[in-house]
Amino acid sequence: MLVFPRLVGRIKKLPPPPALRSLELTPRHLSLLSMLLLDGPLTVSELAERLHVAPTTVSLLVSELSGKEVLHRRADPDDRRRRIVDLHDDVRPAVSRWLAPGARAWREALGPLTLAERRLVVDTLLAYEAAVTRTLGEDPGP
Repeated sequence: MLVFPRLVGRIKKLPPPPALRSLELTPRHLSLLSMLLLDGPLTVSELAERLHVAPTTVSLLVSELSGKEVLHRRADPDDRRRRIVDLHDDVRPAVSRWLAPGARAWREALGPLTLAERRLVVDTLLAYEAAVTRTLGEDPGP
């Protein structure tokens, strides 16, 4: 079971790119940036659901990163009251380079597995997350 602490330790050693280093990003900022890079533009509600935090928390993060020109917001063409959040075009390449080693590692590790084996890996990680959440007495979210 030493693999998880070792894995987390290695991931934490991946420094943000120079373009982002001075922004004093927290783990929540980094998760938000990762989701926008990998999943594309999302609404505040979608980000909140995926991050398992309140929409007001995401709004604060988005406002902060928008002020630093890391993110931009635009009106949803289907519902002008909703805002769609995305990475600023100038920042996207730096975020992509920063996340590329982790993405390559996942592809290398999961590539040889069958779909059923990949599902087992994902289900096991989700079960571990749920167990940790229960142990800490937190709401597991969706």
